[in-house]
Amino acid sequence: MEPLTFEPIFKSMPWGGRRLPGYLGAASPHADPIGEAWVLSDVEGNLSRVAAGPHAGRTLRDVIADDPAAIFGDDAPADGRFPLLLKFIDARQELSVQVHPNDEQAVAHKGPGHRGKTEAWVILDSNPETSRIYAGFNDGVTAGDFRKAMSLERTHEMLHAFTPKPGDCVFLEAGTVHAIGADILLFEVQQTSDITYRLHDWNRVDAGTGRPRELHVEAGLAVVGFDGPCRAVTAADETLVNCRHFTLHRRTLDGSTTVGQAGQCRVVVVIAGQGIIGDIDATIGSVVLLPAAGGAVACCGKLEFLECGLGPSA
Repeated sequence: MEPLTFEPIFKSMPWGGRRLPGYLGAASPHADPIGEAWVLSDVEGNLSRVAAGPHAGRTLRDVIADDPAAIFGDDAPADGRFPLLLKFIDARQELSVQVHPNDEQAVAHKGPGHRGKTEAWVILDSNPETSRIYAGFNDGVTAGDFRKAMSLERTHEMLHAFTPKPGDCVFLEAGTVHAIGADILLFEVQQTSDITYRLHDWNRVDAGTGRPRELHVEAGLAVVGFDGPCRAVTAADETLVNCRHFTLHRRTLDGSTTVGQAGQCRVVVVIAGQGIIGDIDATIGSVVLLPAAGGAVACCGKLEFLECGLGPSA
């Protein structure tokens, strides 16, 4: 089965910027700021569509339903859905302070068929003067400390914060309180889940309603882990994440190689340069799904890319 590319799904967000359509070389249907571009999605109501080739126009879910083994090999998920959601995020302003449940909590809160949300970010661009990542708690913060800080509108003061650099990777296990700060462009891989509990929104008022956005304090506190700071993997590391939900590796190429592996589903995300992956012209922002049935494919050019695989429990 040939590699697949997909049309991005642009998401208008009040905190978003203007970079993603140009970054991905695709027109957006929204005039408003674009906060996210979902580039590989099997989330209900937001299904990715194949951009070119014999499957052009079909949804990812339809392609999987035709032949799950062709996409996943021997490890097709029981529910037939692609277990990961890949996106780019352009944060002109801070995102809310939020937390996500794990698989067991997601089922308990939302019912059967729901996944939790463990995720990872790779920083693509940031401003050394204004950008901050909030991930995990400062040492020694307790549930009582955090609840009191939220009541005093000082939520962010409890969180471990640092200035991110392009190339940094931040791994966020479900239950980790986090927020993306202003002036950051990043790539995100996460479990296929859209369950978010918003704990603090920087006292913003929704321009459409004139009211603050809804918070989910009690639901969020029920899934929060108090494990201390969450630190970035440095830009020099090649193996960024190896968890039970997904793997993430960074590779740099100046010449030719192969990507993908027979019997395994992989996704390649280009973050710098240009080249060819299989028969696909790849530039910055290109996302290529390599089905298990297709095996490894040739890759050439001058590229920096991320290679994402499915973990054993995906």
